[in-house]
Amino acid sequence: MPDRSLGPWAAYRTLLSWQLAQIGGLLPLIVVVQALLAVGIVIGFGLLVPSIDPPTALFLATGAPTVLLLTVGLAIVPQGVARARLDGTFTYMRALPVARPLLFLADLTVWVVVCVPAVGVAVLVGWLRYDLELSLRWPLLVGVALLVTVTATAVGYAVAVVLRPVLAQLVSQVLVFFVLLFSPVTFPADRLPGWFRALHDVLPVRPGADLLRAGLASEVYRAGGRDLAVLLCWCAVGVAISLRALVRRG
Repeated sequence: MPDRSLGPWAAYRTLLSWQLAQIGGLLPLIVVVQALLAVGIVIGFGLLVPSIDPPTALFLATGAPTVLLLTVGLAIVPQGVARARLDGTFTYMRALPVARPLLFLADLTVWVVVCVPAVGVAVLVGWLRYDLELSLRWPLLVGVALLVTVTATAVGYAVAVVLRPVLAQLVSQVLVFFVLLFSPVTFPADRLPGWFRALHDVLPVRPGADLLRAGLASEVYRAGGRDLAVLLCWCAVGVAISLRALVRRG
């Protein structure tokens, strides 16, 4: 258990080990669920499109990683934090003699480690299923994958620490439903009404998907500075709300 004699780095490492131990046996299950979800999105959604052509297959396959990352950040993270609040684990962790932002940083690190492999799983499934020709832009791909993961995790964490646990679990389910069915990630934005497209211009889902897509198929898709700004803003808001709740709530 962390004590006051530990420096920030040692306390962070101890908390990180604690969080990994808590997830423990669930980690392989999360990885399996991620893989199954990747297969479901890339192959299952493709079955909804008769005689799917290469451009449509590429759009679907390059959007799948974003869905996976958002699902973990907006569903699994808040549900896990909500359960920890209900069983007292969260209160105990916050009572430890360490800087409370380190609790958030340790949680964030664990979920980044869990989330990032989902990009590889989704891309591999799409490549095997549709024989895609990808043009990877590694700096953009790695940077955006991390940013999308941190943003989704921070927003999900903020939902879990601000709302009551039961309500947080319900909201997380609604968010995943919104991402899967009503966000232009696996389908083009021009299929949505104008007002809904405008709404997605200020939400992090479509910008994150477009940036990640540009990292996977740079010869076909382009990244936009405005999308990056929107994503960074949401990331900052999620982190700020999470840290404020951790520091202020006794």
